[in-house]
This record gives sequence, structure tokens and C-alpha cells, in this order.
Amino acid sequence: MIPFNKPYLSGKETIYISQAVASGKISGNGDFTMKCQYFFESKYHFKKCLLTTSCTDALEMAAILISISEGDEVIVPSYTFVSSALAFVREGARIVFADSEKNNPNIDVSKLETLITHKTKAIVVVHYAGVACDMDAVMELSRKHNLYIIEDAAQAIDSYYKNRPLGSIGHLSTFSFHETKNIISGEGGMLAINDERLIPRSEIIWEKGTNRASFFRGEINKYGWVDTGSSFLPSEVTAAFLYAQLECLDAIQAKRKAIWNTYNKGLQLLKTKGVGLPFIPDYATNNAHMFYLVLRSEEERSVLIKYLKKVKVQAVFHYLSLHKSDYYLKKNQSELPQSDLYTKHLLRLPFYYELSKEDQESIIVHILNFFNNE
Repeated sequence: MIPFNKPYLSGKETIYISQAVASGKISGNGDFTMKCQYFFESKYHFKKCLLTTSCTDALEMAAILISISEGDEVIVPSYTFVSSALAFVREGARIVFADSEKNNPNIDVSKLETLITHKTKAIVVVHYAGVACDMDAVMELSRKHNLYIIEDAAQAIDSYYKNRPLGSIGHLSTFSFHETKNIISGEGGMLAINDERLIPRSEIIWEKGTNRASFFRGEINKYGWVDTGSSFLPSEVTAAFLYAQLECLDAIQAKRKAIWNTYNKGLQLLKTKGVGLPFIPDYATNNAHMFYLVLRSEEERSVLIKYLKKVKVQAVFHYLSLHKSDYYLKKNQSELPQSDLYTKHLLRLPFYYELSKEDQESIIVHILNFFNNE
């Protein structure tokens, strides 16, 4: 079976984990944590980075940092992972779901202003498949209506909007290092803080509501409980694993882009049959996070999944529209047709660093045969 995903190991992960263990400090915020955070701050010019145990935790930190409370409204795309909304629900926000664009699953920025009310406090934009949303338009809405912008860049490491790294544009941004992402640590995430007003409080929330980070830097002579927060920082073992991956980022990205380009070239004929391929706007780059097809119907997707499974290829669908979820359906959300279309029609193909040329060509041939024999 050709799997949908296979975690890539650079070879140094266990070496660095051993070094972390031998250092005598494995609880977090040690040398490897600082190395990872410095990597992102220096390479992508994020003003402050804090590793977290997951992207979900980073989103929860973001919700706390911008002081979300009961009665606030937060606009979130419906076609996304539950964490994009859940983090703000936990702080009491009402979620207002937005639809996707027609040519890609990103949030339809042209319709956002109609969703803004006097209760709106933030907009969460998700850069689906690592492809940028129209951030100029989003930031203009932020200025016009005095809103926070959170970039959910879980899939968007090393991707750009008009030469600006994704995650560096909004007030806050969040990243994932889950084993399905380009750069991994098994489970893991990061919060990037670009609004300098939020930086001092971010470390306190990160350190369980204490000013312990300042204490360890020698800035204060004792630390205590000064704010809300939680145990958001990961262990040094996780950070050590991540740092081994970051050292190989360029090589990983080059290989993934080659895989993406092979899919894109080999499957172009599907466009003539009405099957959609990924769309990259002129303002965006492609970080090769995934390759997907947008089938012509839900039934066609189901049949193709079964066909590929028979020939030992694992292909999978993605998100279920959050506004149609069991949890939120009772809240009477408006219809969002594009989000529902991607829920029913989008199919992700196997995509991982070690996907061989032979296996990838086999996948392409099987898919073309499926449509040629219909």
C-alpha cells in the first residue's frame, strides 16, 4: 500500500534528543527551544516566537492574548480544522463562519465585510495547503474595523504572500509541526507574535500565567502567578526533534516541490474532464504542503477512493464544513456552498518526502486510467 503520509526523519533527531536528555534539562524552554525560536525569528522575521505543544495550543494562546470574552464574535472559515474555531469558542466567542473561494478552499475575502458587526473582534484566516489568502484585503479590513487578524498558518511554513512570509503579516500567527506537515516533531506547534503590544504578556500566558521566563533570564529575583495561562510549552525532547528538521528545511522543501510539480504536470489532462487541480494565485507561492483534486461529485470521489484502495493507494478526503458539524449545526448558521463543495469533492493524494518517483508515476497512471475508463 502506498500510504497517504509517511513521517520523514533527517537522521539527527535521535542525536539531538540524546543531547537534550544529557543536558539535564528536558522540561522545556531550554537550548533547543531557544534555537528553534531563533531560527524562525531570524529566517522569517517574526517579532517573537514561542514553541507550543500543538497548533491548537498556539490558537488558544492567541485567543487569550487578544482577550476574547463572552459576546465577542470571531470570523473563521468553515472549511478548516476544528481548532481554528474551538480555541475561540473556549473563551466564550460566537463563531461566524465564512465561505471559501470558488477557485481554492481559502476564505472568500470579498465577502468578509458583510459578516463584520460591532461585536466582531477578530478574523482568523487559514492558508489552506500553504497557499496565501489575499492578505492586503484582510489587513485593510483590520485597519478599517479595528480587528485582530490571526493567521492560521498550520500548513504554511516557508510560504509567502508578495514576498512576505506567511505568519508575519497578521497580529498573531500559528503553525503546526504535526507529523503530516512539511516540518514535523510528531506533535507540536508555534505561536508567532507580530504585534509588539502582545509580546510581554505572551511569555506569561505560555508559562502557566507566571513570569518565570523573566526570572530565568535574571530580569526579576523571583516569579509568581500574575495572569491567566496554561502549560503551553513543549519539552526539550520535542524541540530537539524539531531542530533536526529545521536544519533540513531547504532540502525537504525542494523535494516536496518536485513531488508537487510531478503531480501537477502528470494530471493536467483532468482539467479537460472538469476535475479541479490546486490553484495558486499570482500573489502566492507554493510550499508543496499537499496535492489535491476537486472531483465532480461526492459519489465520484467515493468511487475513486475505493478504486485507488484496490490498487494499493491511500487517498483521503479532508475537512467537514464546521458549520455543518454536529456541534454547531444547532446554531443555525447560513448556507456556505463553496465550503460544502470542498467537503464533498476534495480528495488529497499521497504526499511525503520519501514518495518515490516510481510510486508517484504509478498513482498518476491509476488516476488517469480511472477517468479514461469512465
